[in-house]
Amino acid sequence: RVEFVETTVDLVPLVQDTVRRLEMETKDRGIAWNIAPLPPVLGNPSILKQALANLIGNAVKYTRPRDHAEIDIGCAGMEDGWVVFFVRDNGAGFDMKYAHKLFGVFQRLHRPEEFEGTGIGLATVKRIIARHGGRVWADSRPNKGATFYFTLKPAPTG
Repeated sequence: RVEFVETTVDLVPLVQDTVRRLEMETKDRGIAWNIAPLPPVLGNPSILKQALANLIGNAVKYTRPRDHAEIDIGCAGMEDGWVVFFVRDNGAGFDMKYAHKLFGVFQRLHRPEEFEGTGIGLATVKRIIARHGGRVWADSRPNKGATFYFTLKPAPTG
């Protein structure tokens, strides 16, 4: 319900701040963070930060069973003039036949006793990215991790 003011957003500090906020939860874990350079986009920084927090928080949560977790955050190029970003992990993953449920409110692909959560995080991400005109999707295999992709408008250059 935030007023939508679009500006040029540098996602790198938003990602770094999100990772920093997760330090208490991740300090005793062996997480390899791989954060690539990210191009600036047009958007609302406060709600984009929420989308990133949900995606990165999920990567942290679903890699918890791993002795050595890897979380990659980067840019996968362009699609129809939009920048494609991703958050990839080597965690629990999921069966793609249930992918259609991922972004629905209160839809969960894992049992509550396996992983905590309310089932609204990815629905929130979808709403935020849609509000920016972009789209979000995922690719995964059980026990092989998951990659969440989303598109945003590139910031004008020059």
